[in-house]
Amino acid sequence: MAWFQRAKSGIKTGDKKDMPQGLWLKCDGCGEILYRPEMEKAYWTCHKCDYHFSIGSRQYIKLLLDEESFVEEDAELAPDDPLGFKDSKKYTERIAIAQKKTGLSDAIVAGKGAVRNVPVSIAVLDFGYMGGSMGSVVGERIYRVAKRAIEGKRPVITVSSSGGARMQEGIFSLMQMAKTSAILAKLAEAGLPHVSILTHPTTGGVTASFASLGDVILAEPKALIGFAGPRVIRETINQELPEGFQRSEFLMEHGFLDRIVHRRDMRETLERVLSFFSDVPMSEAHPRRRADD
Repeated sequence: MAWFQRAKSGIKTGDKKDMPQGLWLKCDGCGEILYRPEMEKAYWTCHKCDYHFSIGSRQYIKLLLDEESFVEEDAELAPDDPLGFKDSKKYTERIAIAQKKTGLSDAIVAGKGAVRNVPVSIAVLDFGYMGGSMGSVVGERIYRVAKRAIEGKRPVITVSSSGGARMQEGIFSLMQMAKTSAILAKLAEAGLPHVSILTHPTTGGVTASFASLGDVILAEPKALIGFAGPRVIRETINQELPEGFQRSEFLMEHGFLDRIVHRRDMRETLERVLSFFSDVPMSEAHPRRRADD
């Protein structure tokens, strides 16, 4: 008997004995009930509508980089509370909750690794940590990633998933927009590429700074990408917005993206982009491919 028919026979569908917690997920895109182990094989996307579920920073690093090539850097950097900020909770309490929930010191994992033997520097935001918001630590880690990339002559990959600047740090957070943009300008001066990958959602100060400064900008399908959200814009201008406004497909149509890439194809696309910029011949950088592939 299917699990969804058990309610008719008097068995509660929420009974942990019958349906282990977290074993089934409902797709936010089409409402399909999905089996977690199958979703893992499908890169956490819906087999019916291709909806891309949010995944953590370490999962995305595992998806993109060569196995066991990643070396994390600056993990010891943790946020402070320069403003003594408090809303319904103290900022220090929110930090502690986010750290316990994610196992991360802040909303980013950064370091160096390789994509099919091509050395890279990488920074990946984690939406699970306070909505992937950019505070001083996030900005500092991106700065250090790009600085080390310049020193090591490596391309930079950033993966964005963020609600924007972190309001609890006020102007200190907004300063990171200029800070990350400035170091990426130095990266460009050094002739090194920045590949920016945008996932759902990428908004606010992150969109208005490093996320939009890629030499190549890739995005997952149907990702929300913009500065202010569509609801805020609609209420501000008091007008209906075009269908699909601020989604990847709308931005692609209007020239803000280079390509929309399904998550299962992201690594291969990244390999090809890096090969284009690399001084290493494709046959050497990608030993399992012919040079004329």
